[in-house]
Amino acid sequence: MEIKMPKLGESVHEGTIEQWLVSEGDTIDEYDPICEVITDKVTAEVPSTYAGTISKIVVEEGETIEVGEVICHLETEEDAQETSEQETSETKAPDVQETTEAKHSTEGIQETAENPAVNQTAKNNGRYSPVVMRLASEHDLDLTQIEGTGFEGRVTKKDVEQAINQEQQTPSSKADQPSAQSTSQSTTQQQATSNSQRSIPIDGVRKQIAKNMVTSVTEIPHAWMMIEADATSLVQTRNHYKAQFKAQEGYNLTYFAFFIKAVAEGLRAYPLLNSSWQGSEIVVHDDINISIAVADENKLYVPVIKHADEKSIKGIAREINTLATKARQHKLETNDMQGGTFTVNNTGTFGSVSSMGIINHPQAAILQVESIVKKPVVIDNMIAIRDMVNLCLSIDHRILDGLQAGRFMQFVKDKIESYAVEHTNIY
Repeated sequence: MEIKMPKLGESVHEGTIEQWLVSEGDTIDEYDPICEVITDKVTAEVPSTYAGTISKIVVEEGETIEVGEVICHLETEEDAQETSEQETSETKAPDVQETTEAKHSTEGIQETAENPAVNQTAKNNGRYSPVVMRLASEHDLDLTQIEGTGFEGRVTKKDVEQAINQEQQTPSSKADQPSAQSTSQSTTQQQATSNSQRSIPIDGVRKQIAKNMVTSVTEIPHAWMMIEADATSLVQTRNHYKAQFKAQEGYNLTYFAFFIKAVAEGLRAYPLLNSSWQGSEIVVHDDINISIAVADENKLYVPVIKHADEKSIKGIAREINTLATKARQHKLETNDMQGGTFTVNNTGTFGSVSSMGIINHPQAAILQVESIVKKPVVIDNMIAIRDMVNLCLSIDHRILDGLQAGRFMQFVKDKIESYAVEHTNIY
């Protein structure tokens, strides 16, 4: 029974096996998770569609394959029964069995002749995945001398990494090689000593982020705009409800929830920003689903607050808390990541005051909410200390021009400046 790479999103066409949760020979039940897969939209566990025994793992950790390709083989009870019947049939027909064995023997000789790496001194079956070959090439390793622990003696990524670690621990192991090579290695070591550096392997998540960002900046002509909003009343309103809200609800009432609410209402007023470029047409989305960026170490997740315009500030705060918690616990599900139509990024968390976001392809825009900073501001020809915030908008210039972007930003600015204790209902 073949288990294939599932489709984990509407526009997802490939995925990377980040980690296998089973090994060959393991017995599993239906719906048991067998591996973790990373796409540009989600990290998810792939469940088995049948109960049985893992007979062969086809794709190694770190490999990227297209949706629908086989990732492993599973032997079910039906498969075992068919195999048993076939063996019985072969026993009754020895001539056919001998012919089959002879054929396999011939194929084995032919494969050895075609692949010089498969010889008597090799420690594996001579079949290497692109990931394995790349790692070996980068570290000048002889693949024929690496013990293969995979299926039928195949060299796995872990086998190569173990060989790399052994090489690093025993640098003198190549001292008996030709002097020219020794000289080259000596020069390399001297360069490494004078220019201290280290390399960081690109894992599945970082690779998917890189791919999505390149797609965005390659396909989308970005334009940028920034406005400054007076958030003094917003700060007062949030501080007024903060302690009581935390005590009653059990999670924080953040500034970000107020900004999301303002943006959602702005998208309802200016729906062209809630669209995407699709071939020869611009598709304006009816649902306002706001993507938010959540970072965890070297991983970046973009979960979605669905129907944000229909939620109260409290409801949005709850969604932010839930999605952020699930992201940091690696419990986000496929549905949590799908359907985003506009992205809001809380860069102010890091103290940023101005930044240009890369649009979350294929959306039309992304808004960066910067730090709220106390600044002297002229009001009625007098200087006052106010809480100010910069809002930075990146737009797809194929869809939007300065007019639509400016009107949207002015709407969001007015909404933020209108938040006040006496007439702001957070529930």
